[in-house]
Amino acid sequence: MAEAPQKFPPPLSDEELAGRVQNLNESEPYRLAANDPDFLEHGDLRSVRLQLEYLKPEWTMSKEGISSTVIVFGSARLRSKDQLDAQRSLNQQALRKSPEDKALQVISKRLEQQRKYTRYYDEARKFSAIVSRRFQEEGRRDFVIVTGGGPGIMEAANRGADDVGARSIGLNIDLPKEQDPNPYISPELCFQFRYFALRKMHFLMRAKALVAFPGGFGTFDEVFEVLTLVQTQKVSPLPIILLGKEYWSRAVDFEFLASEGFIGQEDLGLFHIVDNAETAVNVISDFYDGTPPK
Repeated sequence: MAEAPQKFPPPLSDEELAGRVQNLNESEPYRLAANDPDFLEHGDLRSVRLQLEYLKPEWTMSKEGISSTVIVFGSARLRSKDQLDAQRSLNQQALRKSPEDKALQVISKRLEQQRKYTRYYDEARKFSAIVSRRFQEEGRRDFVIVTGGGPGIMEAANRGADDVGARSIGLNIDLPKEQDPNPYISPELCFQFRYFALRKMHFLMRAKALVAFPGGFGTFDEVFEVLTLVQTQKVSPLPIILLGKEYWSRAVDFEFLASEGFIGQEDLGLFHIVDNAETAVNVISDFYDGTPPK
């Protein structure tokens, strides 16, 4: 018995064919892998994201000729006197309208406590200005200030470089509570990170000094990590300066750690505790005999 001839559907119209091609061009699988955010967000692509997050800042800083950096850490919550006065004024206005508001009372007390810390904003700004003016003359890119890119002490340090017409770096981080980069970072040196690990790496890759102002968990995390890396000789020795004698003497009892045997007496020489920007600059200058290494 002869087979019936196969019947094909009628040909598609030019309009239908064009529609199909358009759908293919717009389909998710057809996207170039590098232009497919859904694909790049996949768990299997974490290693690629890590590599990209390493390469982009490294490529940019090399292109911009950044030879060495000075890290400045400190609290994002610390404000300048003017900023704090503005916050206190707004809070007082609100308290006059709602004097029994417990939340406003707590904020008022906290703002009052922060008054004694405003000087550290000024010291961070001054330190950054001195270092940036001294080591970025004649187009040099030595000892460029690098911060976490946010407000508070980070803003003050980037601002100090901006005050003297120097460039500075901001390594911001994507957080659940959005943190905008502060406006004093050099635009060509402003980066955003997803991974803390890669951000930490970039902090240290060109670092020739670290200055830590009063801060919280983030500041402690970075300071103690660098202390550990120097202690274990994973990175070359560099001046580690804790600025703010009153704060650091209460926040960490280093002498107790040494006396109890949790660190060696020699480990107390890994860092310096100072109280002003000028002394911090002198510590760095003495460490390098006044000249940043090439």
